[in-house]
Amino acid sequence: MFDFFKKKPADSATPQPVPAAAEVPVAPPAPVPDQPPSAAAAPAPDAPVDQRSWAVRLRDGLSKTRAKLNAAVGPTLGADVGDVMSDLFSRRKIDDELLDEIETTLLTADCGVDATQYLIDEMRKRWKRDKLETGDQLKGVLMELLEGLLTPLQQTLDINAHKPTIIMLAGVNGSGKTTSIGKLAKHFQAQGKSVLLAAGDTFRAAAREQLQEWGRRNDVTVISQDGGDPAAVVFDAISAARARGIDIVLADTAGRLPTQLHLMEEIAKVRRVIQKADPTGPHEVLLVLDSNIGQNALAQLAAFDKAVGVTGLVVTKLDGTAKGGVLAAIARTNPKPIRYIGVGERIDDLQPFVAREFVEALFDVAPTR
Repeated sequence: MFDFFKKKPADSATPQPVPAAAEVPVAPPAPVPDQPPSAAAAPAPDAPVDQRSWAVRLRDGLSKTRAKLNAAVGPTLGADVGDVMSDLFSRRKIDDELLDEIETTLLTADCGVDATQYLIDEMRKRWKRDKLETGDQLKGVLMELLEGLLTPLQQTLDINAHKPTIIMLAGVNGSGKTTSIGKLAKHFQAQGKSVLLAAGDTFRAAAREQLQEWGRRNDVTVISQDGGDPAAVVFDAISAARARGIDIVLADTAGRLPTQLHLMEEIAKVRRVIQKADPTGPHEVLLVLDSNIGQNALAQLAAFDKAVGVTGLVVTKLDGTAKGGVLAAIARTNPKPIRYIGVGERIDDLQPFVAREFVEALFDVAPTR
């Protein structure tokens, strides 16, 4: 997370009858170059799989957060960032000034006031209690505290308790929701599960086409309609999955801003209709959060949780942001399980969240196991 810890800089109701949902025929993916999905066009099939390990990709994906933290400290001391990072901790013992600088960097990384205050207070206690002296010792304490803060959010999604397991996905437009559905479909297939997609985002332009392309890429059936009631689409998808013995239903929903209360009610209706189709469902309500929004993620989480009861999070685009500390803020203010994190556009760049992996990548240290 912080290169400056180093001694040298590192090189409702049942839906009314509607026209039957269309089942999208699946075709093999065409060999064309990889491109990220967009609102206007469906994604092209993937390029060859990135051969780097997940740990390396995660470390590289969090580089912007590290860079922002470094840049925040340099001006504070009135020196060149590289020079500051090289000897900030090697030239003096731990003191209050050093803790103040760490506090600034945590806030800059969008850890939030609550999480930052907790971390600083605990570091100060450990400094006094254990008589810490060096920057390396303090770094070890901060890593330990962050891992302890994030580990309760590391909870594996259970996809074996129900058949079909109904997973409803929500999130604002642009968060990467539909793309995440495609990646999750591939992830579950790799575990030997059959998947069906419900194109419940009937309002956004090209959303249905985008999900259909993900269905073609993964050789997965997509249930959709031309417009109409998104809840009815999801109802039809669950019925189809039950008839065919499908393991998992991934239900897309229309993107909403938390302030659009009348539109948020539409998502709540989808949840109620899922419960009509299966009284035990939905078995998971995943909220997709774009990590670029930083502290705004907390407001989105609170609004969607109130509307549909969020049970887990997918945090995307960590490779494009300097606000990776928002996970710590979530842990302190609204600790929902973080099921998956994403650090790229490739189909395998969405992986289960593991607190130790995240902290080690954030601090750019070698994995300990």
